[in-house]
Amino acid sequence: MKKIIVTGCNGQLGRAVNKLYAGNNNYELVNTDVGELDITDVDQVMSFAREVKPYAIINCAAHTAVDACETEVDKAYRINAIGPRNLSIASTELGAKMIHISTDYVFDGKGNRPYTEFDPVGPQGMYGVTKLAGENFVKEFADKYFIIRTAWLYGDGKNFVKIMLNKAETEDKVRVVRDQVGSPTSTKELARAIAYLLPTENYGLFHGTCEGDCSWSEFAEEIFRLAGKKTQVEGITTEEYGAPAARPAYSILENYMFKLTSDFMFADWHDAIADYIGNDV
Repeated sequence: MKKIIVTGCNGQLGRAVNKLYAGNNNYELVNTDVGELDITDVDQVMSFAREVKPYAIINCAAHTAVDACETEVDKAYRINAIGPRNLSIASTELGAKMIHISTDYVFDGKGNRPYTEFDPVGPQGMYGVTKLAGENFVKEFADKYFIIRTAWLYGDGKNFVKIMLNKAETEDKVRVVRDQVGSPTSTKELARAIAYLLPTENYGLFHGTCEGDCSWSEFAEEIFRLAGKKTQVEGITTEEYGAPAARPAYSILENYMFKLTSDFMFADWHDAIADYIGNDV
C-alpha cells in the first residue's frame, strides 16, 4: 500500500482528503498536524519522511489568517514558505510526489479577466507574499510536484458559509462585501482534483477552483437561499469593511492547465455549495 503524508490533516482540506481516501485499499494516509510534525523544522521533516518512505506528500498546512500574516511575518514565512521548502527537499530525497496548495492571493487582484497559470503574479499582502515564496521553493526543491492554487475555500471547519449561517440564527440583516469577486470552492472538489492528479505524471502549476464566479455578497445570498434563511444581505465596499490586510478585488482563477492537459472538470460553484449545504452542514 502506498503511503501518503498529509500535513495539516485537521484543517478543512486535510479532512476532505481523508474523507475521500477513506476505505481506499491502494493508499494509506499518514496524517500529521502541528502536534505530530513541525514542517518548519527541516531535520524533523527529513527524519519523519525517511521513516515513512512516502509515495507522496500532500501539504494542506498553511498560515491562512490573512490579517494576522501582516503582523506575524516570521510565522507566516516559516509555515507558508519554509515548510513547503522542507517538505519538497524530503520529497526529492525519497522520490515522492509533492502536492502543494497555494492561493489566489499571489495575484494583485486588479485584473478584469480570469487569471491563468501563465499570468504574472503580484501579491499585495504578506499572506500572498509568503505563499508565493512557498510556491517558488516547491519549484526549486521538489523534482515531482503539483502546485494547485485555489480560492474561497470552504469545508469541514471554520469558513465563510458557517459564519453566515451562524449569523442568520440571530441577525435579520448581514453586511457583506460586494466589490470582491471570486469562485467559492468546496474542499470536496479540491480533494477530488488532488486525487485525480496524484497518480499521474502531469506535473506543474494548476489553478483549482469551482467553475463560475460571484461576489461575497452574492455568495451569502445563495447560502441563505439554499438554507431557507430569511436573512437579508446588505452589500458593502471593501473600504467600509475595513480589514487590516489588502484583499484582491478580482480573484477569479481560470483552471486553464486542467483544461489544457486533462479532462478533469470542477463542479460549478452553485452545485458545490448546494451539495455542501444539503449534505455537510
